[in-house]
Amino acid sequence: MLVSALFTVNPSEAKEQENLEAGQNPQREHVSLVKTLPEKVSRFQFDSGFHFQYPDAVRGIYVTGHSAGGEKFNKLVKMMDETDLNAMVIDIKDDWGNLTYIPAEKSHYTDIGKPYIKDPKKVLKTMEEKQIYPIARVVVFKDSVLANKKPEWSYKEGNTVWKNGRGESFVNPFLKEVWDYNIGIAIEAAKMGFQEIQFDYVRFPEGFEHRDSSLKYSMGEYEGLKIENVQKRVSAVTDFVEYARKQLEPYGVKVSVDIFGYTATLPEAPGIGQNFSKISEHVDVISSMIYPSHWTSYFGIAKPDLEPYKLVSEYAKLEKRKLGELDSPPVSRPWLQDFTASYLGAGNYKEYGRAEVEAQIKALKEQGINEFLLWNAGNSYTQNVDYTP
Repeated sequence: MLVSALFTVNPSEAKEQENLEAGQNPQREHVSLVKTLPEKVSRFQFDSGFHFQYPDAVRGIYVTGHSAGGEKFNKLVKMMDETDLNAMVIDIKDDWGNLTYIPAEKSHYTDIGKPYIKDPKKVLKTMEEKQIYPIARVVVFKDSVLANKKPEWSYKEGNTVWKNGRGESFVNPFLKEVWDYNIGIAIEAAKMGFQEIQFDYVRFPEGFEHRDSSLKYSMGEYEGLKIENVQKRVSAVTDFVEYARKQLEPYGVKVSVDIFGYTATLPEAPGIGQNFSKISEHVDVISSMIYPSHWTSYFGIAKPDLEPYKLVSEYAKLEKRKLGELDSPPVSRPWLQDFTASYLGAGNYKEYGRAEVEAQIKALKEQGINEFLLWNAGNSYTQNVDYTP
């Protein structure tokens, strides 16, 4: 196994890479602090008034709040009409911690609302008419807005809230208050009519294993556990996912999680607290971010961006084995690359167009994975692609 590799770790961080040392943290038992929820006297089931059918297989794209609320939305709907695409992952809580719409006055989240999507109900009505499956993306633990509003829910470096190299702050996955804050937003999205909640940044900050003793933060209920810090982080992240799914159950939505592609290749990612198998046990859908541009030669492919078919094929084989070990595996719906990674430098990247997108989809399909999501940060997707090659 590769001992030191660079991987970019999130759809919205196309240029970000991180060092990961594998094999030094053996997998241990997961200790859960999730409380058992009381059985409800009657089975409450919320009805948003919208009705969507789950597609034969989700073939989706990422849509920012600005795109969903602007002129680009109509172009993306037209693209759905003319192709086999059938789903949109729309930002509801963005990468800074803002809502992309203005919530109702009685909402607990009015102070973080932005008017990017002026009429979410109108957007969902259009999607219902066109039968475009709506997925709400909720960025969880990367949240500069909440970190600065509630420093005690974040990490401090000296007397100030810690920031990463891009000026972003995170909130603390150990704290149940942070869990409930984000689940409340997810419930608003479910009530609005979204059929699925996709949680992103379900993790500690990258490289946290190098900061866990220098930053000041609370471990909450995890403080007293007789396990090492790596396992405390894994427990907190896994517990959040398990808890969120239970809290969302009355609203009839599916729960999905975005996860680093490399986590499937390791027992667990030591700094960030992501364990592929444990998270997979508590979601309906697992979405690994497997953009060819974001790998080094892990699979023996010297320049992965130049070989999208081979990279995705090798990953899919590995993931299939990993999910096959679970009693009740989730649906696999990876994120694929529909952008050109020119930042890799001459000779290390290629222009991504129809052939490259189709190659990734074909590689998944050959391994029995029929669902996928396409990432392009500016929502400018390749034209004339065959999405069912």
